[in-house]
Formats: sequence, structure tokens, C-alpha cells
Amino acid sequence: MIRGAIRRKSGRRLWSNTVAATGWGESTFAEQAWDKSRGAAARWGVAGVLVGVLVGVVAFAPATWLASAVASATQQRLLLADARGTVWSGSAVPILTGGQDSHDASALPSRLEWTIGPNGLGFEVRARQACCLNGTVALQLRPGLGRVTVKLLPPAGWVGQWPSAWLGGLGTPFNTLQLGGAVRLASPAGITLESVQGRWRMEGRADVELVAASSRLSTLDTLGSYRLTLTGDPASAGAPQLTLSTLEGALQLSGTGNWGTGGVRFRGEAKASSGDETALSNLLNIIGRRDGARSVISIG
Repeated sequence: MIRGAIRRKSGRRLWSNTVAATGWGESTFAEQAWDKSRGAAARWGVAGVLVGVLVGVVAFAPATWLASAVASATQQRLLLADARGTVWSGSAVPILTGGQDSHDASALPSRLEWTIGPNGLGFEVRARQACCLNGTVALQLRPGLGRVTVKLLPPAGWVGQWPSAWLGGLGTPFNTLQLGGAVRLASPAGITLESVQGRWRMEGRADVELVAASSRLSTLDTLGSYRLTLTGDPASAGAPQLTLSTLEGALQLSGTGNWGTGGVRFRGEAKASSGDETALSNLLNIIGRRDGARSVISIG
């Protein structure tokens, strides 16, 4: 009897301890699960805040960031001064300079306005400028590994026209020549430029025309009009080829060249039309190396 009672008490005690132990384990596991859930929620919350901040920074990135990028890419030769708005929608005053520490600078008379938006795997830039662009000019940019592609989608007719005096901001020799007239860019079918590890390839054609040019170094009212044509050459893996020709005028310009990995290489000549030698003599001395009646032009 006594032994049986002891056994029953022992059994009840063992059973009670098992229940207590099981309840304590379930409570511990629940607390651990709650702690893990709370930690995961905290991590997701922090991640959400960081993503929100990143999206906000990208969406409202100031236009000055774009201005800094352009200045760096052009070695300070093209500046977007007084930049306003954001990277995606802003405006600025384009200024040409001779580079870092240069004292030469020339600004255009109106602000350049732009918008940037996604386009497939890249971006599309739409630019407007009352003084100088023909309506809205669109550029498609597609970055890649070690390469970038830029495609110009021109409006009907010419793309842009700028006062030749703007080039004076680049320094020598333009600040000496003090050109008058206009620089016009035309590309009826558009052009595509691709940079692959520093080497440029081109598809299409672009004409840069100097219209009714004049210079303070000549007594003539106008020197003439000229065209520099850029075309992609399939035989040279698309390397842009340059051709300079005279449309009309007393100063005769001609030459050819290319735009390769080492930069621009160009060889040409300048000479005066019959009867204008005296009026153009000083200008010919500045343009290139004098060789008798002509002036030899050599770049690169």
C-alpha cells in the first residue's frame, strides 16, 4: 500500500514536471520566433528607408550634378553655367572655354532647356534653345560595358545654328580670328556615334557649315562659306572621316582627315582667290604654315 502510494505520487510528479517542461519550451520557442520576426521587420524597415532615400536622391538630383559631369567629360571646355532644376528636367547657359585656368569664355544668349527620360535600355535627352536649336532636338543614349552609344534624331532641316563668335571662347586660334557669321549643323538622316574603349565609330552623315564667315584679320566683308562633312567609313571600322570644302568665297579651304583613337588628324590648305591675295595675306599667316601662296593646315 505504501509502496503503491509512493509510485502513484512519483508518477504524478514525473508527469507534472513533463508538462511544466513542455510549457516552458513552447513559451521559449514562441519568444524566439517573436524576436526573429521583430528583427526581420526591423531590417525590412531599414531597407525600405534606404531605398526611399535612394529613390529620392535620384529623382531630385540637382542639375548641378549634370553640369559637373559635362564639365569633366569636356575637360572644362563646355560649361553649363547657372544650372537650375534637376538632372531630369533643367536648364543652364552653355559656355565655351579654353579649358581649366583659361581666361577665354563665351556664352550663348539664351538658356538651354532639357528633359531626360528612360528609353528602352537607355535614356532619351530632349533639348530646346530659343536662339540656336531648330525646335526640339532628341538624343538617345545607351550605356554599356566599356561603351556608350549616342544617336541623334534630328528635326526636319538643320539641327542647330550658333553664332561663330561663340567659338572665341575656346581660345587660340578662334579668339585671334574673331569670326563672324554662323555655324550650322545639319544631318537629314541622323547620325549614330559609338565609343568603344575610347575609339569612336560613326554611322550616317553630319555637315557642319560655316556660313558667311568673316574675320577681323581681313579687310573683306566676308571670307566665304564652308562645309566640314563627317561620315562613317566602313573600311575603317566606322571611324569618322572628315572632308573640308569651300562652298563659295574669296578664301579657299580644302582638306581631309579622320577621327581615331589618337584624336583628330587633319591635313588641308588655305589659299586666296585671284585678286584677293593682299586682303587675305595676314589671315593666311595665322591659319597655318605658310608655303608660298598657300597656307598648310595640319592638326594631329
